[in-house]
Amino acid sequence: MLEPSNNDELPVIPGKRYFTIGEVSELCAVKPHVLRYWEQEFPQLNPVKRRGNRRYYQRDDVLTIRQIRSLLYDQGFTIGGARQQMTGDVAPVPSDDVQFSQIIKQMIAELEELLLVLKP
Repeated sequence: MLEPSNNDELPVIPGKRYFTIGEVSELCAVKPHVLRYWEQEFPQLNPVKRRGNRRYYQRDDVLTIRQIRSLLYDQGFTIGGARQQMTGDVAPVPSDDVQFSQIIKQMIAELEELLLVLKP
């Protein structure tokens, strides 16, 4: 579920029950205002709100934020695309890097065939 790419560099999530927005910001390397924005865009992200409208995130919320971060920052999805990936409404699409790699391999194979034709 969680992409391994850049999330390996993030700190380990402590064994606490609740985290403040500042703690989650540090754990996920995302600014607090971005977290508040993502709450509006991703229905899966719904922290507990207590007195004074203070947000308290649980471990599942932190994992969800890391997944959203990976989709947006590492895999290059738009907000809408990441939302679709999170809800599972769309089949996984190969990333541009995979498509680019496939095109390069195909070109190499064609060039090798051409080289065999041209050799005396």
